Amino acid sequence: QEILVESGGGSVQAGGSLELSCADAQQRFDYCAMGWYRQVPGKERERVSWVSAYNNANYVESVKGRFTISRDKSKYTISLQMNSLKVEDSAVYYCAACQLGPSIANYFGQGTQVNVSS
Repeated sequence: QEILVESGGGSVQAGGSLELSCADAQQRFDYCAMGWYRQVPGKERERVSWVSAYNNANYVESVKGRFTISRDKSKYTISLQMNSLKVEDSAVYYCAACQLGPSIANYFGQGTQVNVSS
């Protein structure tokens, strides 16, 4: 049974927008930070944006001003609105929960592909 269920992603041209959503399917992570990581082949998974249990949002420098993370505790979901997408944003994006380190976390979803073309 899946714990974190992602939706969204897909293909878009540079400059476009996409929104990713993640459901805390078992409603387990109310008191955990949740966030998004991304990974491209041959590189380490990278923490992109995360939100604390108290709704404090954080972003890696490369996405500041372009990505917005939000959390709806009443629906047990988080979302990542990605605007002004760049080719280098292309990756598999993973929802994550609890103990969010720079490249690891306690729980990850299955991942969703984001492709940004020039």
